[in-house]
Amino acid sequence: MANYRFLLFLDIFLILMVGMSLSIIATNNDRKAYIVYMGSLPVGEYLPTSNHRSILQQVIKDSSTADTLIRSYKRSFNGFVAKLTDEEVKKLASMKEVLSIFPNQILHLHTTRSWDFMGFNNTARRNPTMESNVIIGVIDTGIWPESPSFSDEGFGPAPKKWKGACRGGKNFTCNNKIIGARFYQSSTSSGGSARDEVGHGSHTASTAAGNEVKDVSFFGLAQGTTRGGVPSARIAAYKVCGPDRTCASADILAGFDDAIADGVDILTVSLGGSGSVVFFNDVIAIGSFHAMEKGILTLNSAGNDGAAGVLRVSSVATWMLAVAASTTDRKFIDKVVLGNGETLTGFSVNSFTSKGKKLPIVYGNDVSRNCSELSAGLVQRDKHFDSFVPYKRISEITKKFHCCFPYRLCLESCVDSHLVKGKITMCDQFVGNFVADDAGAGGSIVLNDQFDNVSFVTPLPAVALNVRNYILVKSYVNSTKNPVAEILSGETIKDLYSPVVAQFSSLGPNFIAPDILKPDITAPGVDILAAYSPIAPPSETSGDKRQLKYSVLSGTSMSCPHVAGVAAYVKTFHSDWSPSAIKSALMTTDFLCR
Repeated sequence: MANYRFLLFLDIFLILMVGMSLSIIATNNDRKAYIVYMGSLPVGEYLPTSNHRSILQQVIKDSSTADTLIRSYKRSFNGFVAKLTDEEVKKLASMKEVLSIFPNQILHLHTTRSWDFMGFNNTARRNPTMESNVIIGVIDTGIWPESPSFSDEGFGPAPKKWKGACRGGKNFTCNNKIIGARFYQSSTSSGGSARDEVGHGSHTASTAAGNEVKDVSFFGLAQGTTRGGVPSARIAAYKVCGPDRTCASADILAGFDDAIADGVDILTVSLGGSGSVVFFNDVIAIGSFHAMEKGILTLNSAGNDGAAGVLRVSSVATWMLAVAASTTDRKFIDKVVLGNGETLTGFSVNSFTSKGKKLPIVYGNDVSRNCSELSAGLVQRDKHFDSFVPYKRISEITKKFHCCFPYRLCLESCVDSHLVKGKITMCDQFVGNFVADDAGAGGSIVLNDQFDNVSFVTPLPAVALNVRNYILVKSYVNSTKNPVAEILSGETIKDLYSPVVAQFSSLGPNFIAPDILKPDITAPGVDILAAYSPIAPPSETSGDKRQLKYSVLSGTSMSCPHVAGVAAYVKTFHSDWSPSAIKSALMTTDFLCR
């Protein structure tokens, strides 16, 4: 009987223990990362991390604060990141010390001649001594320290006001040009180094403050001298985005926390969300506010949502400068010569050459064994197109039909590598370039009906045509038994109609604060050649194995560091000006671009 009672007690005990364990596991699984913002640091003796743990202990019952506290913001403002349940979030939100609490969200990157085009050439008056005392903080994907754009030849020691450090991690060395580097370990960031694996951060840093480097080109295209707006300025890199091009808001806020305390003069932030966010939940608005309090102006890219960006400008706060993107007087074009002798012009940054050889053109059923003609019934008809045109966004298709689009878009699931190898594919959308390349095609002709003033780097010989020229190619293909074409190597020409705002650049107003007009200013952001990461594919596709030190990118990400460079230039002559004074000077000054 005693043994029976003991066994019964043991069973009950084990059941309770398992139940408690499952409860704890379930609770931990329910936890999500939240940013708890508490405003400015209190004056006087204050231990932020200890205080943050104390606050957490008041709301957390089943875990230690060591398991939940991820990061404390303690250098420039007050707050922390912690893993919390919904119930704990409600309790924290009710505390008087907490100004706002919001999820750790994922934000995205907004991806030579431009300075001359802006009238900012080598003859511009400079003060190299003062310029070398200016520090630009770059919150981005890191930096490639070995790039010639970041050589410290001729530079003296870092300015005495610098309070930062070189914590670039493994195989990373700072110098007297890159005087500081940090990286942040979250699930979206690359672990172990501030080294740029994407190219975006190196590109923005060199645009703002890169050295003058001669004989730079993209595989022979756009050859010339590249330089930043303030070549003698110093750079501090804060890596908050990983190789997947996503940026955790907790890391972005950590970058601000360090950059402000390190003593930067200007901050350039070429990233953001898609749309406006209330200020107390916007990490860039929060970080830039505390930067402004310390006399630091923050430049932020306005976003790349184009016409869809109406009411979706991501940079709204009045204390930072929101930058739109516009064209320069140089553009990249490409030409395709059809078998009937007709030559059509399109856009692409194409460094490949067909060496005078014409290749067969394949389109529709010719590129697929898997997708039926019946699928084409999902294509939108248009009176201006001879048969079909695609929806402008894949999301429109999947939302309406809950299925995949047919072969005409060259979707990965439809293109047969055996049918396209060594041939030129025709695709009704731009991204068909990348699928064609993966399938081993010899070239690609694609429809680009959205961005007719922008050229993109392609991973194979390719040309993007507007609707009119694309119809001409399609008519030729439909009327010819064995259609062929040659895609010529790209070239650069002068754009007589520049500058114009790029079609991808987000438009105002915004719905958070409609009385605040945003963006504030525009700058070159189309087809910009600048420093890059040699380990990043130039066409941003994994199949592109080319390596280069300089590449061409477009986006408000590229226009933002242009204005950062100008702001730093103003700072060299007016070191006592406030962020508002510099912002006002830039917004109320125009110049002739030609």
